[in-house]
Amino acid sequence: MARLSLINPDDATGNAAKTLAALPVKLNIFRMLAHAESCVVPQVRLGTAILSSLELGHRLRELLILLVAQVEGGAYEWLQHVPIALGVGVPQAQIDAIEQLDLGSDAFDDAERALLAFGRQVIETVRVEESVFTAVRGHFSERQIVEAILAIGFYMTMARLTEATETDLDPASGMTVFDSVQPRDTSA
Repeated sequence: MARLSLINPDDATGNAAKTLAALPVKLNIFRMLAHAESCVVPQVRLGTAILSSLELGHRLRELLILLVAQVEGGAYEWLQHVPIALGVGVPQAQIDAIEQLDLGSDAFDDAERALLAFGRQVIETVRVEESVFTAVRGHFSERQIVEAILAIGFYMTMARLTEATETDLDPASGMTVFDSVQPRDTSA
């Protein structure tokens, strides 16, 4: 049972009401986030940008989200993002390696190992050793590195929200939320 009440979408007001009404799935994480009415819109917009617009790409983003969930103990984020990771092409062997925190696994290529080593230091120590930064910079653009940091920070925040409040786990919504935020091809 969550430590705080979950906002009922039908009872929400203001920004929370508009945000919850627009969501394809009324996940408990959003119902908890809705308590912060002045922050719910920018937080959901940032989450949408992370899920839809990163140059970093879907697979690499999901590797980082799963890393955050595993290192931070974010059970909610792990449950929701394993199906998304699979849906965007992350092999089960990579998910298993992250679950074991075996970031040097042969399941990853050199770029993925560099990104995961970088991500782990961002999560655990904030500062990144020069050798780790040099390795990630050898594979990723400046934009992609900053996107990685922002994705990590966003999901660290969401893990803290769900874990500190003991937000009730929802069944995994799979690709529903992910698909809902993808840009639509309007050229047809």
